[in-house]
Amino acid sequence: MVKHIVLFQLKEGMDPQEKRLVMDTFRTGILALPSVMPFIQHVEVEFNINPQEKYDIALYSEFATFEDMKAYAVHPDHLAVAGLLKPHVANRACTDYETK
Repeated sequence: MVKHIVLFQLKEGMDPQEKRLVMDTFRTGILALPSVMPFIQHVEVEFNINPQEKYDIALYSEFATFEDMKAYAVHPDHLAVAGLLKPHVANRACTDYETK
């Protein structure tokens, strides 16, 4: 199993209502992806509750294989959702690892 974890820090100075709308839109879009990409075994999108940390959004997903994860990364529906968030992202951190 491959686990894919991505953290997003949104740009400073965003209006709080706009920030929440961007975050909610991203979450809704990502959570809809398993219906068009059944190889996504599990996905979560959650928002940081710790104001001492700089990242705003955590994306956690699971795939059977690294090839499935790579297919997700380039899938047009995923790229469309990611494109909605991208203009608002200041920093991104990602890790992918395999478990047995």
